[in-house]
Amino acid sequence: MHGSGRVKIVDVAAAAGVSVTTVSHVISGRRPVSATTRARVEDAVRRLGYQADPSARGLRTQRTDTIGLVVPDITNPFNTELAAGIQAIAYARGLLTVVCEAPMTDGPQLPSVLSQLIARRLDGIVLGRFGAQRADLDRIAGSGASLVRLGTRIADGPGDVVRGAETEGMRDLVRYLVGERGYRRIGFIGGEAGVEPGGERYEGYRQALTEAGRTLPEELAVWTGFTREGGRAGAALLLDATEPPDAVVCANDLIAIGVLDVARERGLDVPGRLAVTGYDDIDAASMVSPALTTVVNPAREIGRSAARLLIDRLDGDEGPARQVVLTHQVVRRASA
Repeated sequence: MHGSGRVKIVDVAAAAGVSVTTVSHVISGRRPVSATTRARVEDAVRRLGYQADPSARGLRTQRTDTIGLVVPDITNPFNTELAAGIQAIAYARGLLTVVCEAPMTDGPQLPSVLSQLIARRLDGIVLGRFGAQRADLDRIAGSGASLVRLGTRIADGPGDVVRGAETEGMRDLVRYLVGERGYRRIGFIGGEAGVEPGGERYEGYRQALTEAGRTLPEELAVWTGFTREGGRAGAALLLDATEPPDAVVCANDLIAIGVLDVARERGLDVPGRLAVTGYDDIDAASMVSPALTTVVNPAREIGRSAARLLIDRLDGDEGPARQVVLTHQVVRRASA
């Protein structure tokens, strides 16, 4: 190493037995390098503790090597897994991931958060904050930052999209409740009204009941929030109805956990008196009692896919917008 004590790229090259240019190609990922050579370089990077100088590289490339993730609630375990998936791919490419919260229930924070990210010249933004306006999307695209949207559709605005099969997943879940478990009066608790993925999941609920010949009483579908508190509020509304449901499907697992809270407080047996289902399959879904029947919505893989799309754009892919739709799976547990 050089006298300054800082490990430099030339030290990595010497340790790996390759040229400085080859080390640069491995670190940037912009040129093909054989798997054997890449492994030697990556091993040298780890052993020596080499860290590239982002400010110097930024002056050369006009990039900050920083991407942002914007979510509505950083305490939601789904978003934690989402961030971990993005971080795993971004870190391997030498990108820093900044996670920001823009709540949907505390005023118009999204424009302010985006202004700060754009001012810091982030290379790309993953927008996992549902309910964004078209003007928000256009601001990101107009700033020159690459954009990946989560949970929406290509037609909704600029940028690439990664999404789960929201409608299909909820449809299969309700089919299971109706066809295999025999529940007859099924309620629905969504998040904030008009905010995805609640609408798409409601559509799956509606489709499954319609194909089974069931009516859709208006009082059995309520919209609260994508939180445990939202589940508690929704459960109170449904269970106090003149004809309460014998099953409740929820737009996410946190809502469902709130419903379990209320059922327990009221002495209702789950699933004997009331079946409860969630969506997403966060870790807590298998830990609560009874364990939640739910739908797998693979947050970590959604994050990985979003990061890969973003990196493709940073590497110069100027093709048409792409959409990645991940598969779903109904997980049958004790709550239904």
